Amino acid sequence: MDYKDYYKILGVNKDATPKDIKKAYRKLAAKYHPDKNPDKSDAEEKFKEINEANEVLSNKEKREKYDALGANWDAYKNSGDDWKQYANQSKRANQYQRQSAEGEDFSSFFDAFFGQGNANSYRGGSRGRQQATFTGGDIKAELPITLQEAYHGSKRSFEINNEKLRITIKPGSYDGQQLKIKGKGQPGINGGARGDLYIVLVLEPDSKFQRKGDNLIYESKIDIYEAILGGKIEIPTMSGAVKMSIPEGVNLEKTLRLKGKGMPKYNAPTQHGDLLVKLNIVLPKNLSSEEKELFQQLKAIREKKTS
Repeated sequence: MDYKDYYKILGVNKDATPKDIKKAYRKLAAKYHPDKNPDKSDAEEKFKEINEANEVLSNKEKREKYDALGANWDAYKNSGDDWKQYANQSKRANQYQRQSAEGEDFSSFFDAFFGQGNANSYRGGSRGRQQATFTGGDIKAELPITLQEAYHGSKRSFEINNEKLRITIKPGSYDGQQLKIKGKGQPGINGGARGDLYIVLVLEPDSKFQRKGDNLIYESKIDIYEAILGGKIEIPTMSGAVKMSIPEGVNLEKTLRLKGKGMPKYNAPTQHGDLLVKLNIVLPKNLSSEEKELFQQLKAIREKKTS
C-alpha cells in the first residue's frame, strides 16, 4: 500500500498549528461532503481521506508518531519495538521504498500504521470502522450599529439560516467587536455539534461625533470675537447639551476637554471617556465700511503696542 501524506491531503505545511489544521479540515470537509456532491463519485472517497488526515494530525499523540516515523512506518510495523524508540534508531531508513498491495485503500494504511484498535473514531463503512463526528464550521456576520446604540446599548433581532435570533448590545460596544452565539453556526458532520455564530459589530459614521477609543471628538465653530474675548458656547453631548467656557485668546491648536462626556467603558458603564472639543474659527464675511474701519483701528493699536 502507498504511504499517505496527510499534510498534503489537507494542504498544510508540516509546521501547521492545530488551528491551521482545523481550518483546513473544515474547509475541505464542507467542499467534499457527499451530501453536497451527489453527482461526484469520488467525493465520498475524498471525504474519507480528509477525515483520516484530520484524525491523525489533530491528535497530538498520533501526529507525533506519524511525524517521527514518516515513510518508514512499514519497518516499524514489523519490528515490534516501541515506536518512539524505533524513531530514534531509524535514521538509516530514509530511502524507504513504498509498496502497494492490490485492493488496499487508505484505511488499510491507517490500520497498519496505528493498529486496528486506533480507528475507533469511525462508524460504518465497508470494513465496520466508525466514521468520525465533527463540529460544524463557524459563521461570521456583520451587524451595523449606530453610535447611539453603542452608547446606550440596545437589543437587536435578526434572522440567519431561517432562524430568528436576538442579541444584546451593551453600552460601550465598539467597532469590530465580535459577539459569540454558541451553537448557531453550520451544522455538524455525521451528527457532530453545530459551530458557533460570531456577530461582528460595524459602527456606522455619526454626523456629530468621531469615536477614538472611549473618547469622542466634536468640532465646534466659534467666531473671532469668542476666540479673542472668550465666553461660553453650547456643546452637544451624547447625554444632552452642556455649556463650555472658552478661554480668552484661546489657542486653536489646543483641544478642550469635557471630562466624563465620552463613551461608557465596556462592561463598566458607570465609567466614561471624555469629549474632546476642537475649535474652528469662522471669520466674518461681507464686512461693512464701519466694521472694516474698526478693524483697521484695532490693527493700528496693536502695531503701536508691539513696536
